[in-house]
Amino acid sequence: LADGDASELLGVWGVDHPRHSTAGRLGVVPPVHRRSSPPRVAPRLSDGTPFPTLYYLTHPAATAAMSFLEAGQLMVECSELLASDDEVRAAYERAHRDYLADRESIGVVEEIAGISAGGMPTRVKCLHALAAHSLSAGPGANPMGDLALERSPWSPSVCQCPDYGVDIPDPADPADDTGGRS
Repeated sequence: LADGDASELLGVWGVDHPRHSTAGRLGVVPPVHRRSSPPRVAPRLSDGTPFPTLYYLTHPAATAAMSFLEAGQLMVECSELLASDDEVRAAYERAHRDYLADRESIGVVEEIAGISAGGMPTRVKCLHALAAHSLSAGPGANPMGDLALERSPWSPSVCQCPDYGVDIPDPADPADDTGGRS
């Protein structure tokens, strides 16, 4: 990823060790916008390219879990549920509108007006984006993201962070004596 094209890990708010952050894993400090939390990716990349994905799932274990669910055809099941359940469809349309409002609170990008992420509001296309939205906005905000997280073997409450053999020392943390080593 190019510097500036990544977001913070979504959903693991209690983990603040540098190895657990996107910056620690990728060696970049992404430009994110925060009210307090969660972090959100700007709707334009640094080169001006429109970027509709506001919430971006980056944690390796979380992305692997969503990929596993996609390979297991959960998107087909979600699409069938969307087609057959009026309440779920209405909640998904509401998630789409809320997603657009969240992104537009950072900036309006005409080229992607009305386009949210993950296939909303009529399809289920990317569980990664939908799960990231659910993690960011909270339970009940996106029914398909909630379903994916419910079926996922990954949990934001359990650390599954691999040790990449690098660390970013925190000079303000007296307990961090890694000196940049894991």
